[in-house]
Amino acid sequence: MIGVEQLRKGVIFEQDGELLKVLDYEHRKMARGSATIRVKVRNLRSGATVEKTFPNGNRVQDVRLDHAKVQYLYHDDHFYYFMDNETFEQTMLKAEQLGDGVDYLVDGLEIKLETYNKEPISVELPMTVDLQVVQADPGFAGDTANAPTKTCTTETGLKVQVPLFVEEGDTIRVNTESGSYITRV
Repeated sequence: MIGVEQLRKGVIFEQDGELLKVLDYEHRKMARGSATIRVKVRNLRSGATVEKTFPNGNRVQDVRLDHAKVQYLYHDDHFYYFMDNETFEQTMLKAEQLGDGVDYLVDGLEIKLETYNKEPISVELPMTVDLQVVQADPGFAGDTANAPTKTCTTETGLKVQVPLFVEEGDTIRVNTESGSYITRV
């Protein structure tokens, strides 16, 4: 059991038989009242996102997950397929279970598969991913005030704000936590 004040982004806990992953965390302290903890969580089995509020001092059941290195293979209309690097077994996850992670999955990407009681739950992405730009608006010479950026679309469909010099066909490195441009590769 952990106190709700220890919940942070990415922490997974169990409540009412459901596995919940913290997406956003906010500690609110009222003037004379007690503090409350407001979290935005995603149900790892159904993919539903809800907000929950806990009084300070409440406790929730923390969860220990098992990790295995897997390689992303492909996806179809319903599932994303991964292969365990040691046993070569294939595992499939729904897009709802992956959340925003689907925007960073490219063929052959090695990631960590998180399981709970041998049930695949989610994936842990690397900090950065290299993606190819498939569409980029042209940058104009006069648009140079205050670090100008433009929107580009990557091979996975992710839209990223990039500097004006990035063009179609370039490969860019993207931060998977914030979805922001890091550098051109």
